[in-house]
Amino acid sequence: MATNKELDIPFELLERNESETNDASRSETPPIPEELNLLPLREVVIFPMLVAPLGVGRESSVRLVHDSLQGGNRLIAVTCMKDPTIEQPTINDIYTIGTVVAVQMMAQVPEGIRLIVQGLRRFELVELVQTTPYMRARIRLIPEPEVPKEDELEVEALRRSVSQLFQRIVQLSPDLPDEMQSLPSRVQGPGALADLIAAQLPRISFQERQEILEIIPIKQRLHRLLELLSREVQLLELSNRLQSEVVQELGKTQREYYLREHLRQIQKELGEGDERTQDIEELRQKIESSGMPEEARKEAERELNRLSRMNPAVPEYNVTRTYLEWMTSMPWQVSTQDNLDIKHVKEVLDADHYGLDKVKDRILEYLSVRKFKTEGPVRQPILCFVGPPGVGKTSLGRSIAHALGRKFVRISLGGVHDEAEIRGHRRTYIGALPGQIIQGIRRAETNNPVFMLDEIDKVQADFRGDPSSALLEVLDPEQNCTFRDHYLDVPFDLSKVLFIATANVLDTILPPLRDRMEIIEIAGYTEEEKIAIAQAHLIPKQTKEHGIQNKIHFTPESVQLIVRGYTREAGVRNLEREIAAVCRKATRDFAEGRYKTRKITPRVVEEYLGAPRFENEEAMERVERPGVATGLAWTPMGGDILFVEATAMPITSNRPSTLIVTGQVGDVMRESAQAALSYVRAHAAEIGAPPDFYEKHDIHIHIPAGAIPKDGPSAGITMTVALASLFSGRPTRPLMAMTGEVTLSGKVLPVGGIKEKVLGARRAGIKTVLLPERNRKDLYEDLKPEIRKEMHFHFIKDVKQALNLALEPPRKHSAEHTETANSREKEAPGQKRIRKVEPIAPSMPA
Repeated sequence: MATNKELDIPFELLERNESETNDASRSETPPIPEELNLLPLREVVIFPMLVAPLGVGRESSVRLVHDSLQGGNRLIAVTCMKDPTIEQPTINDIYTIGTVVAVQMMAQVPEGIRLIVQGLRRFELVELVQTTPYMRARIRLIPEPEVPKEDELEVEALRRSVSQLFQRIVQLSPDLPDEMQSLPSRVQGPGALADLIAAQLPRISFQERQEILEIIPIKQRLHRLLELLSREVQLLELSNRLQSEVVQELGKTQREYYLREHLRQIQKELGEGDERTQDIEELRQKIESSGMPEEARKEAERELNRLSRMNPAVPEYNVTRTYLEWMTSMPWQVSTQDNLDIKHVKEVLDADHYGLDKVKDRILEYLSVRKFKTEGPVRQPILCFVGPPGVGKTSLGRSIAHALGRKFVRISLGGVHDEAEIRGHRRTYIGALPGQIIQGIRRAETNNPVFMLDEIDKVQADFRGDPSSALLEVLDPEQNCTFRDHYLDVPFDLSKVLFIATANVLDTILPPLRDRMEIIEIAGYTEEEKIAIAQAHLIPKQTKEHGIQNKIHFTPESVQLIVRGYTREAGVRNLEREIAAVCRKATRDFAEGRYKTRKITPRVVEEYLGAPRFENEEAMERVERPGVATGLAWTPMGGDILFVEATAMPITSNRPSTLIVTGQVGDVMRESAQAALSYVRAHAAEIGAPPDFYEKHDIHIHIPAGAIPKDGPSAGITMTVALASLFSGRPTRPLMAMTGEVTLSGKVLPVGGIKEKVLGARRAGIKTVLLPERNRKDLYEDLKPEIRKEMHFHFIKDVKQALNLALEPPRKHSAEHTETANSREKEAPGQKRIRKVEPIAPSMPA
């Protein structure tokens, strides 16, 4: 079969085409038989009345040509193959529309036969009558149609448009000689013109040529050809424009290279070493390969051009060079792939930290969104972990990075008071550097690390600026995609960074900054959680650090004793210290040869650590006398209990009574004390106090631990109960604590920090807790059922209900009880008064 892949017709053959095409109507076509030898062509389409060269190389095709020439008529039926890779085509592998050609010339060449053929008529393949040694087919000739009169004007317009577009193609195409512009004017018939132009278009596919060959109506043929010509003109114009731009750019590049080479030779003659030029070239290559955005690249190239013209002895030379090194070392396009295996991430988080379900759920929710949203940017959460020290906020951030498969960066904001620590210094200053944000990104070598901003609540502001205000842009997902450090002075995209902030309190965080973060509160651990953490994490860690993994064993009772008797905190830092102390003392015993292994029991714990420092007797003993009530307090270290003591002092002179409040309390707590006193005075008869008790006594309210500042309205109910106990002479019930804000009308309002306060009461041995009714939902949401079952909770709406629950039943009244309410009961030396705990009404279900 023919193997031509490009229909390359010499121009002299085209001239012959013109004459033969113009004389087609005058010359008679030789008689064409119904059966002809069929020659399949590879990627070649031959049109009627056109001359084309063919190359024949296969043995069967060469035999077909020889047999055809021996027949005398020199006619062959040719058609194009649908797939040029097929070696042995069948009737299904060739197009059914082809051209009958006459062999004009034949030449023998080493690789086969070279032919020059002329197309005669279109034909339609009817059937194959022979397949070996070559194909022979029965055909049906397709006559050239006439143009209907109603279409003559449209056909003429199409002919002119086709002629103009073809002339434009000849002008634009370097593959076609300029003489071919005159071809359309020499061909009269519109059908012959369409065939001629379709054969000469250099860049259309053989399928499109075959499509033109198969279109019989001249009007439709010209329409399709016009579409192909229009596309070709557009492609050629675009290609020429692009080539022109490339030539201009290439000329500019060559000019710069020429000048740079001259400059290098001049510098060499002046004695300036090639090392500087090499450094500049290295920086240029780093800029090109860094992947920085367009604005950053322009700035870097501008600085590099300044550097290339600068004397190395100038101080600004090192400043500019350092800036370029920062620009090229930033991970503009470097990202790590997130681990989207939700189950594996959950296992990693659970293995590293016990509890903390809210934080883990939020991370898993974020990964679930990443798993399903595969296109477009994914908004990174800005998390803020708020909780007391030692609950694992910082280590949780490191665990999140490990679970996600990201790099981890941590900076401490405690005591930071310079805005430049966040945004960096401008390059005009000596020793200027980028801020901690950009430095952390560079250390991570990726643009999507887990970035921890530790102790964000301890940021300070002074005359050098407010770092909290600088963090507003960093932690805003709508703005941090164009974060501009003062040193780099170009935008850097921080939207892919997972920012995690930690804080002990929220009050000191700037409100707009707090609004940008998703607050996740991490309360203190319960006793059960501390025991589980100690057994799963702290004990293995400390025994490994002391090298006694297989020599020491802690019993569950000993761990419980350490948690209850030696630590009273929200976190586990002190618990780890006590475990470390036990391990150190055991290690010394092993070193001195007293033991080879040691089982740590409660007795061994007391031997190593001494007597327990925290006992529950304090909550029992402090409220033995009237005028003392136990309250609940929230601190940055977690929840705790506090005692409110009230005492009355007789007035010795004729003056009004006064209220004294001590214990380093704030204005809000002082006002709560005044409101509590006003309520007790207004309801003295209901409480059981003499009506003139206040007029004859000065009242002093003291809250111990005077070195610790205290403030807030949540101690209002505690002060009210303490004053009512003092006035009525009825002690408060032991192992009972309370919290709530009190109004003058006796309403108990809700307060915050319920979970921390309840856990603090539980650690102190409190068994009964009075809470405002509107805090019931907080108790059920934040505390586990097992904790609620261990303690009794009463939800109070007003002060009367609180007094009925908190004060012991009234005893038989004596006339002088009011005078003795403030005096201590005398006890015999060496004896201790045993107080009977009165039963309390059943608690509300918790």
